[in-house]
Amino acid sequence: MSDDLSDDMSDATDGLTVAIIPARGGSKGVPRKNLRTVGGVPLVVRAIRAARDAAGIDLVVVSTDDDEIAAVSAAAGARVVRRPAEISGDTASSESAILHAVDEIEAAGERVGIIAFVQATSPFLPSAALAGAVAEVQADRADSVFSAHETYGFLWRRGSASQVDQATAINHEAAHRPRRQDREPHYLETGAFYVFRAEAFRTSRHRFFGRIRIAEVPEWTAIEIDDAQQLRIADALAAVHDRAGEAPGRIDVRAVVTDFDGVHTDDTAIIDADGGERVRVSREDGMGVALLRRAGIPMLILSTEQNPVVRARAEKLRVPVLHGIDDKEQALRAWAADAGIRLDDIAYLGNDVNDLPAMRIVGWPVAVANAHPRVLAAARVVLTRTGGNGAVRELVERVLPD
Repeated sequence: MSDDLSDDMSDATDGLTVAIIPARGGSKGVPRKNLRTVGGVPLVVRAIRAARDAAGIDLVVVSTDDDEIAAVSAAAGARVVRRPAEISGDTASSESAILHAVDEIEAAGERVGIIAFVQATSPFLPSAALAGAVAEVQADRADSVFSAHETYGFLWRRGSASQVDQATAINHEAAHRPRRQDREPHYLETGAFYVFRAEAFRTSRHRFFGRIRIAEVPEWTAIEIDDAQQLRIADALAAVHDRAGEAPGRIDVRAVVTDFDGVHTDDTAIIDADGGERVRVSREDGMGVALLRRAGIPMLILSTEQNPVVRARAEKLRVPVLHGIDDKEQALRAWAADAGIRLDDIAYLGNDVNDLPAMRIVGWPVAVANAHPRVLAAARVVLTRTGGNGAVRELVERVLPD
C-alpha cells in the first residue's frame, strides 16, 4: 500500500456517506436496461429503494446521461447527476462515473466521506447487507467492502485455443472429490454493491484497496441482469423474493390512491331496466377511509369508468375522485405534483390491467387478493382481502401508524 493511500485511510471519516448508482441510457445486451422492470419496478428504482432503505446512507445519487432515467430517479427520491457524453459510452468505466458524481457533489459544497457504489443490474440487492458494509467502513474495520456469496462449487477452466476440448481444475484436485463439509468455501462476487472510502478511491481510482472485506449475501440475491434471459428469470422470481422480504407490517406512505371497480366493489354490477348500475360496497371500507381522512393522509379514487355511481361513492366517502380517466399514469403524476407528494410516497391499490401504468410509478403498488395475475405480479404487496370485501380497510390499517 502506498503512503498516500495509508494517509487517506487513516484520516477520520468525515463527510456524507453517498450511494452512487451509475445508470446509462444505452445498453447493448438489454436495450434501455436500467428502465426495464422486475416485479413491475424499473431496475434503477429498485436500486434507489434498496439504497434508501440501508441504514447509514445519507444521500442516494443516480449518475445518468438519459432524460427518462433522470426523471424516474428523481421521482423515486434520488438526486440526479447528469453525466457528460465523454463518460457515457459503452467503453466508459463505472469508476469514471463515480469520480464525476463525487466531483459534482463536492462542487456543490458537500464533502463525500464514504461511497457506496450500487449497481442497478442487481434487482434483489439486500439493504441490510449494504448497511452492514457501510458500518464496517464507518467503524474503520475495513477500507473496501464488497458483496459476495459463499460457494462450494468445483471450478474448471477450458484449455488454450489449441486445446479447447480439454479442461483443467482450478480450485480443487480433479482426482480428489471431498464432501462439501470437508471443502473450503470460496466467495463469488455478486456485483451488487461496493463500499469504500472516497479519498482513497480518488487516489487508487479502483474499488479495491487497503483492508478488503466481504459482505456475505444470500445466493438468491446474486442474479445480475446482463441479457434478456436473466431479465425474464428475475421478473419471474420477483414476486417470491419481494414478498418473502416484505415485512407484514406498516406501509409507510404519505398518500393512498385506489381504483374503484374491483377495489371498492366486488367488480360486479346490477343493471336496472333503465340501464342504471348498482354496485355493492363494504361499510368496513368506508370506516377505513374515514380513519385515513381523520389521520390527515390524502386519498384519491382514480377510475377509468365514467359512471355516476363512482362519484356518488366518492362524495359519500368525502374523498376526491378522478373518473373517466384513460391515462391513469399521467393523471396520477399530475395529481401528485399538485399535492407536492413524491410518487415513491404513494400507495396505489389496483385490481386489473388498466391499473398497471399507475402501479409502476409509485413506491407501493398494492393488489387486492383476487387481482388479475399481471397485477399480482407487479404488486409490492398483495392483500389478503378481495375487492369490495374489506381490501381498502386492510390497506388503510397498514398505512396508519400504530
